Amino acid sequence: MVKVAFALFALRLACSAQVSPEQSADRAVPVEAQTDKRLFGVIPNYRTSPSLANYKPLTSKEKFKIATQDAFDRGSFVLAAEFAAKDQLTNAEPSFGQGMRGYAHRFVTSYADWAIGDYMTEAIWPTLLHQDPRYFRRGEGSVFSRLVYSMGQIFVTHNDSGHTTFNFSEIGGNASAVAISQAYYPDDRNVASAGSKLAVQIGVDMSSNVLKEFYPDLRRAFSRKHKTAASPASHQ
Repeated sequence: MVKVAFALFALRLACSAQVSPEQSADRAVPVEAQTDKRLFGVIPNYRTSPSLANYKPLTSKEKFKIATQDAFDRGSFVLAAEFAAKDQLTNAEPSFGQGMRGYAHRFVTSYADWAIGDYMTEAIWPTLLHQDPRYFRRGEGSVFSRLVYSMGQIFVTHNDSGHTTFNFSEIGGNASAVAISQAYYPDDRNVASAGSKLAVQIGVDMSSNVLKEFYPDLRRAFSRKHKTAASPASHQ
């Protein structure tokens, strides 16, 4: 899976990436100025916040805006195309057929999975339950503690008052999205298949959280390596 592979890659490099002293100062910078809107230029990243400092809850309108940005970002279409290609190669959902028609069918259903999941976990359930859909980076501490924190955010979130609570929006939202998907996946319409898809989706979101936590460290590490590699050439 694309996100899982990225997560493992991120963790490996993050072990050598040190948190810079300037990172604490970053907390005073607006979210929009700190977060890349796409991880690795592909994965949508609109609901990441640099920290919990000066916490302010989102309005319902803002929650739906985040979901819309994620769902209609070009990265979502790219990821849907990649997952559709994988399903085409493995002939998932045989009733969809092969050829361009089969691929188009798989692309539409793959994109529907992403879009419905975004709205369920980032807008609809968070609005109904007054929960915050954002991922708040820890940004400091050991790699292991940050890894545990990022994975745990799948199950723990904040309500609009800023207190921690069980992340019903993540679990319930993904469960709702999987239930809806049963309507357009006719070949595996059973409880076992739905449970497997839910587990995969939660795993993908957990991997995404790991990426969100360590991506700034990776970016700094790559930047330092680039500058180091360019320095000898600049003196020639």
